Amino acid sequence: MNHALLDIHLTDGDADVALRADVRAGLTAIPKQLPPKWFYDARGSELFELITELPEYYPTRTERALLARSVDEIAVTSGADTLVELGSGSSAKTRLLLDAFFRSGSLRRYVPQDVSEAALRLAMDALAVEYPRLALHGVVGDFTTHLDRLPRGDHRMVAFLGGTIGNLLPEERAEFLRQLRAVLHPGEQLLLGTGLVIDEEVLVRAYDDSAGVTAEFNRNVLRVLNRELGADFVIEAFAHRALWDAENEWIEMRLVAERAMTVTVADLGLRVQFAAGEEMRTEVSAKFRPAGVRAMLDEAGLAVTRTWTDPDDRFALTLATAT
Repeated sequence: MNHALLDIHLTDGDADVALRADVRAGLTAIPKQLPPKWFYDARGSELFELITELPEYYPTRTERALLARSVDEIAVTSGADTLVELGSGSSAKTRLLLDAFFRSGSLRRYVPQDVSEAALRLAMDALAVEYPRLALHGVVGDFTTHLDRLPRGDHRMVAFLGGTIGNLLPEERAEFLRQLRAVLHPGEQLLLGTGLVIDEEVLVRAYDDSAGVTAEFNRNVLRVLNRELGADFVIEAFAHRALWDAENEWIEMRLVAERAMTVTVADLGLRVQFAAGEEMRTEVSAKFRPAGVRAMLDEAGLAVTRTWTDPDDRFALTLATAT
């Protein structure tokens, strides 16, 4: 029978402090911006699940199909005895990895990391039933600040999937990879999922669907601020906009004020002016080129071992080894 451990490095109080700091900094910045992690309350997570099923939103199903096709090669090439997953959520895609590593005979332990203790407990309870021989060691924490709290090992593979690295700005990406390399022993690995640069029209449609689900998801961050910080955003007064920034090679999601207004964030004692037509950035989703992924990893001391891409070259899985 397996054993399960749970380390908690992030509490509701920590999240509240972070939310307050991010909102104060973002709403007083020029131009205004909010970090995408605040989309994901219960409603935001439900909306994102709906997004992944939309015909226009190709990234999730493309990565999943690529993972299903490549996973046995990944497991054999890696040979890791511990699988660490950053931002594990429900650990749905992880089952593909777990099954493949069991088939290859190397896996002993799974370490899911997520900011949500409730989501992590649910996922671990289900996995304990499905994989009774697997040691489980969950970590409640933020992958941008708590990488040094991951359980130690000598032959770990860290999976960072979903193209999530694209939500980090270039300097944040570089810092994240530096921190990750610092906690990996030579020979340990990273499996990185990255969206690739493709046709602009296809990209923009993926983030501005015809059903308006992504628009609701984008506006959800305002609902979070209204509920958690006593703000008085008029949700319907903000329009969703997605655009492709060709210079930075990323999608930007923005909220556009449709009229001039003053918003009060009561818990922060903050009054914020919005001009008619003013845009506030809520997310970047960078897309990559294979050479750029290799350079980014090389700079952090992670050498590319192998890359897998889907038939349409829309998504890549890269296995890199700490040098």
